[in-house]
Amino acid sequence: MKGKLWFWAVCMAGMVALTAGIAATAEDPIPSCLTGVIHDYSPISGGTTAWEVRGPWTLKLNEENRTATFSAALTMEQSVVGQTPTNVTAVALTQHTHHITMKNASVSYDPTNCPAAPSGTPAYAAQIEVSGTASVYANGSVAPFGEFSHLQVCIAGGPNAPNVPFSNITLVFEKPAAGHFGTQAIHGVVSKTERNDD
Repeated sequence: MKGKLWFWAVCMAGMVALTAGIAATAEDPIPSCLTGVIHDYSPISGGTTAWEVRGPWTLKLNEENRTATFSAALTMEQSVVGQTPTNVTAVALTQHTHHITMKNASVSYDPTNCPAAPSGTPAYAAQIEVSGTASVYANGSVAPFGEFSHLQVCIAGGPNAPNVPFSNITLVFEKPAAGHFGTQAIHGVVSKTERNDD
């Protein structure tokens, strides 16, 4: 009798350990590097159109000291929506570039003030928030509004399994850059995640 009890106790302990192991591997590990593309529109104050904002971005996370490095290379031009045919020229659309970098930014893995998903779209849950002072260049020079502005970068993903845990990115600038990009969230997609041990 004691042998059977011992056998069942060992089996139950093994099942508990196996279940815990499966649950641990089911959690999504924090990646060390994420990349993707920004593709959104930013309002033009008093205008009949908007800026198109597009380009690749990279976020590198240092989980050990909870810091991050962010970079983006964006093109901006006025959308042709709302433009007259004569305005749809290279000069009228005001194409220009922005290089944005943020180093040693603080990281939160429990964000509480990231933008929610836009109304009418599926919900997502913020997973990572990065904030700090960003350096912003325009056409390779310091931007007319100044080089430094506070920037919040949020990474979000599907809240319910099965899901894509890291699917969306938002950028939110504060002044002075917000005077150019707007104060609203600028949206993009996460296309790839990597871990140092991959």
